Amino acid sequence: MTIDLYSWPTPNGHKIHIMLEECELPYLVHAVDIGAGDQFEPRFLAISPNNKIPAIVDPDGPDGRPISIFESGAILIYLAGKTGRFLPPGDRGKYQALQWLMFQMGSVGPMLGQAHHFRRYTPEPIAYGIERYTNEARRLYGVMDRHLAQARYFADSYSIADMAIFPWTRSHAHQGIELAAYPHVQRWYEDIAARPAVQRGLKVLESQRRALTDDKARENLFGAAQYQRR
Repeated sequence: MTIDLYSWPTPNGHKIHIMLEECELPYLVHAVDIGAGDQFEPRFLAISPNNKIPAIVDPDGPDGRPISIFESGAILIYLAGKTGRFLPPGDRGKYQALQWLMFQMGSVGPMLGQAHHFRRYTPEPIAYGIERYTNEARRLYGVMDRHLAQARYFADSYSIADMAIFPWTRSHAHQGIELAAYPHVQRWYEDIAARPAVQRGLKVLESQRRALTDDKARENLFGAAQYQRR
């Protein structure tokens, strides 16, 4: 049965696009234009109460009934469980992959996102924000580089951890990062980028991608619209 995917071409969206392509699961994409404010529509909030993409609805849930899931990390774990793929079956390998997935959810996504925001989206440059989050981005790339000096992937094999981290590293230049300064991350990055399913996943909704810098997009993403109680 076809999974309904509600998404937009952002790093968090791309995580799920890539996983669905890697698993060769049938899915139907529903564009949620976050610049236009689609994420605040009641029908989307019904499946993603935090008004963030991505979200999925699987008509063939664990008990044979439809299930909706929001939060990209939870979706990756769900799809790995559904297919038995990209999350090692043994406890040691599974927790190794999950710790790096949590590293992405708790550190890589939020901190690289802030670096990107302060370097690209603030109306006026804020030196403190730029310095703080650029330094944190460099620290995180250093953490990844040290690990990848000893391993090909973040877990024992290619997993949902790699799928989660990779989309966030694609904007390394906007995060103030020279990828060549982290040779093991660069090697890993080029390896992941060469995977056909990754390339297909990155093309999902690609034609609708645009710079989110107009006044309406800023209001929906960073302004009062984001903080209204719904």
